[in-house]
Amino acid sequence: MDAAPLVGLAPLVSPATRVLILGSFPGVRSLQTQQYYAHPQNQFWKILQAIWPASPHEICASSYEKRSAWLLERGLGVWDVYASCEREGSLDTAIRNAVVNDIAGLRLPQLQAIAHNGGESHKHARHTQTLGVPVYKLPSTSPANASWSFERKLAAWREVMEGCGLV
Repeated sequence: MDAAPLVGLAPLVSPATRVLILGSFPGVRSLQTQQYYAHPQNQFWKILQAIWPASPHEICASSYEKRSAWLLERGLGVWDVYASCEREGSLDTAIRNAVVNDIAGLRLPQLQAIAHNGGESHKHARHTQTLGVPVYKLPSTSPANASWSFERKLAAWREVMEGCGLV
């Protein structure tokens, strides 16, 4: 008997979202907690904290609600390219029978760019290119992306945020 498909998280966006970060699909920890980038070794929140160092450290170390509001205040939104899939574990390579989210259906009036967090997400760039905004491929913040140092990931992420006027 096949397991039921996993269902992703709701988009974390606002009408002021200028850059939409798209992952592939939430990992096990994120699905368990219903929080984006919940794995303690995922560098997503740490990278954003380094991009905006004037922000109090407590924001990223405290509640998910505060981190989410902090992210939205900076014009960022977060979602995933997949709405649902079958997968054992958290690796993108284990994703099967994925259903793509309706990114255009978000209707974000201030959207200036899409940034894919990793290669699996970027495989679906053709879906996001139809929105008429620049599309970027960022190095994955996942602990599985060990070939990129934190500093190298940070530089790539900072370049895109600066290019979009968010730094």
